[in-house]
Amino acid sequence: MRPLHNPVIQAILAWIIAMWLRFCFATIRWTRENEHLAEEVWAQGGGVLVAFWHCRGPLSAASWPQDRATPAKALVSLSRDGQFMTRAIGHLGFPAIRGSSAKKGDGAGERGGAIAVREILRQLKVGGVALSPDGPRGPANQMGQGLPVMAKLSGAPVLMLGISCYPAFRLKTWDRNIIPRPFGRGAIVWDRVDYPKGADPEQVALDWTARLNAVEARADAITGLT
Repeated sequence: MRPLHNPVIQAILAWIIAMWLRFCFATIRWTRENEHLAEEVWAQGGGVLVAFWHCRGPLSAASWPQDRATPAKALVSLSRDGQFMTRAIGHLGFPAIRGSSAKKGDGAGERGGAIAVREILRQLKVGGVALSPDGPRGPANQMGQGLPVMAKLSGAPVLMLGISCYPAFRLKTWDRNIIPRPFGRGAIVWDRVDYPKGADPEQVALDWTARLNAVEARADAITGLT
């Protein structure tokens, strides 16, 4: 058994990582751009989809002030590693929706995805859902049709989140996942999109990929992360 799949080790490591992230978030000097777009959505209440690339998942909680933002849950994969993430983000105050972005033909993944869709739609009636549209298996920084379809079905606005910090650890994973270091520079950049009426989800995914890449690139430019 891989150590991370041991429930006791998993619980301890998830708590440690959550506390590390809290410490880093508190000591990083943050620059925020276009936060008024998020503030407007939070002030209105109700549903919102929040999208960030998979490599920025560990940073994403820093963008969501729980004292004034829409209550949010995070979409986490059905994998064993996803169970670890569920524990970690739970310590940060974000309950998980367990779901799958498996490709067509993966029967178990599709069933898990259908269950997740129902829960996402219920959550979007009262709050936010955070997700990585290139996860859990990539390719990195390329959006599938899942997010556009969710926006179309729910009618909820989409907040694009570009978030960065420097210095940081870059893991040797498929997405080069970023883990923050304390006392550095951070940037949070927002964009907002709504599903265009009558649009094709595949084309929307291409357009939104460019928008999400743009806010991430802007955040990296502010911090100097490469």
